[in-house]
Amino acid sequence: MAIDPESPLDKLWQEYGRVFHDFDDLTLARWLSQTLGQLKGRAWRLSHPLLGAYRLAAQIAHDRQIWLQRLATLPPAYTEAACCRAPLLPLLTRDVLESGLVCQHCSATAVPLEEIPAELQSSLKSWAEEYAPVHAVAHWEDRQRKSVGDYDRAYENAAKETERLLAQVGAQIAPKFLDFYPAIVWEDQDECMEVRPEDIPL
Repeated sequence: MAIDPESPLDKLWQEYGRVFHDFDDLTLARWLSQTLGQLKGRAWRLSHPLLGAYRLAAQIAHDRQIWLQRLATLPPAYTEAACCRAPLLPLLTRDVLESGLVCQHCSATAVPLEEIPAELQSSLKSWAEEYAPVHAVAHWEDRQRKSVGDYDRAYENAAKETERLLAQVGAQIAPKFLDFYPAIVWEDQDECMEVRPEDIPL
């Protein structure tokens, strides 16, 4: 989650996470297990406050290897992630073609693209392939920027298309994963395109 540990926002998240550092292992395991039960049955925005709290606790639990200690019973719908043996709570991002579904506990690939259920792969690939060139506008080099004449307009148009595509993945694609996983999290922002969660209505 943190990219620059010295940024004000990341320092704030570190402050938020201190409450979970104070939990003993058993309390942390129970809190995570109960929260997983509450997450079941929905496609969640990554920006949702409950998900933010869960991610903070999950990272601390990963550092302490809480799930390997088997201190709390998992909600029965959840399976064990192959990457770290924590409960599988996958994150769907724009990098799905390269990264597959990402683990909320260790940030590794939890489900490689080729292991995503076949009936979801085609729509997912189409969406990601449509998203990639739109996102790339934020990373154009000077030559590419000059070639379009008005880069600011091209960037603004790409940002609007980013909003549409993120709304599409949240409303149409992510919910289909609930046929295969108890819950799914989808990325609802694009910092490179300056698209924030509040820009994505569903």
